[in-house]
Amino acid sequence: MQATLLRPGMVIHHDGNLFSTHQVTHRTPGNKRGFIQAKLRNLRSGALIDLKFRSDEELDRVVVEEVEMQYLYSDESALYFMNLRTFEQIHLSKENVGGKEKYLTADTVIKMEFFEDSPLGIKLPMTVDLEVVETEPSIKGATASSVMKPAQLETGLTVLVPPFISAGEKIRVDTEEGKYVERAR
Repeated sequence: MQATLLRPGMVIHHDGNLFSTHQVTHRTPGNKRGFIQAKLRNLRSGALIDLKFRSDEELDRVVVEEVEMQYLYSDESALYFMNLRTFEQIHLSKENVGGKEKYLTADTVIKMEFFEDSPLGIKLPMTVDLEVVETEPSIKGATASSVMKPAQLETGLTVLVPPFISAGEKIRVDTEEGKYVERAR
């Protein structure tokens, strides 16, 4: 495919490695030829890199299979998942997950990406509901304001929340940006 067709979420094969696309910008500087600037994550090492491609450059797009999996548990080095169709258990190293484990609680359903029967990484749902375990006391009568306070969630993730949120409440967190969205019902 041509570089101009590159979009976030696509997986490409480049220099012997697989990369997932996180950000794509089309640039056309003044009197020069246009190019594509892309932020890519190496699926094997987890490293994030910036690459530039000529507009007419051909890229090797890779089709990955997505399988629904359920998160079970983790240990020091790996996370364990179960295939919801076959009940087969698979583990991924924490490096392959790239920090996404902070959004996972037991029984969370995610999509795992496979290439040639090897697991590459996971795709989280857009939002997850997590319990606040520690935060400053809520301010009585406080309503939504621009002042935010840090809150530690059950998975160890820390996000900024409005002053009316207190410990023990469940909140909805955006997994893309790691930000508070709303109280969970």
